[in-house]
Amino acid sequence: MLNHVQKIRLYKIIFHSDTKAGKLFDVVLLYCITASVLIAILDSVKNLHNALPVIFITLEWIFTILFSIEYILRIYVSPRPSRYIFSFYGVIDLLSVLPTYLGFFISGYQFFITIRILRLLRVFRIFRLLEFTREGQLLVSSVRNAFPKITFFFLFIISMVVILGTLMYVIEGGQSGFESIPKAIYWAIVTITTVGYGDVVPNTVLGKFLSSFIMLLGYSIIAVPTGIVTAEISKSTLSQKTKDCPHCGQELPMEAIYCYRCGNRMIKNHSNE
Repeated sequence: MLNHVQKIRLYKIIFHSDTKAGKLFDVVLLYCITASVLIAILDSVKNLHNALPVIFITLEWIFTILFSIEYILRIYVSPRPSRYIFSFYGVIDLLSVLPTYLGFFISGYQFFITIRILRLLRVFRIFRLLEFTREGQLLVSSVRNAFPKITFFFLFIISMVVILGTLMYVIEGGQSGFESIPKAIYWAIVTITTVGYGDVVPNTVLGKFLSSFIMLLGYSIIAVPTGIVTAEISKSTLSQKTKDCPHCGQELPMEAIYCYRCGNRMIKNHSNE
């Protein structure tokens, strides 16, 4: 059992990256996460799986044990264990080790299929990369800030495909494959996303004209969410490179020496104090 000081020290190493030991722990953990995901990908290749079954099983158990120890340590050193357990990364940590252990309780013909499906959960480990990179945190923050706009845009797209699908149903009818409004809406979604399966196609001139309009609209729509998130990233990046004048509150570049609004000196000359 660790004493209080040792527990705090271990907590800083595991949960923070502002110390040499913490950075080393993060780097080793990232290598383990990357290697475990790579092993899972290679194990899904049938020829490799059949040729090296013992190696894949051994490596899987090594990584599972390592991540299990890490998960238990995180719970042990956390001031509030329940907060970590039910957090996003806590759930991801648990999901990353469960599939291997569940293999003990699954038997019969469905064993291999079920295990392969459960093993896909190990890919969630890669999401933990966001926890250790400033760029990842910036991206998550930008997506969160853009979420209301993206939600409104998504609702707008839903309205559009419902209207356009209904129009196509009225124009084409069942003889062209548009047998119902839901099927016509499905066609509108496939078309507006520029996927174009081709299982349902319009035959009338008006239907082809509307289809062409939806295709062109799709190219414009695809760029909108990207633009929203990019704008938020630019805004967040800009806000990190500015500072406020303590005298008048004017926003200034980080390298500013004087405030160009009130003339207040931003960098004090300590030699004259």
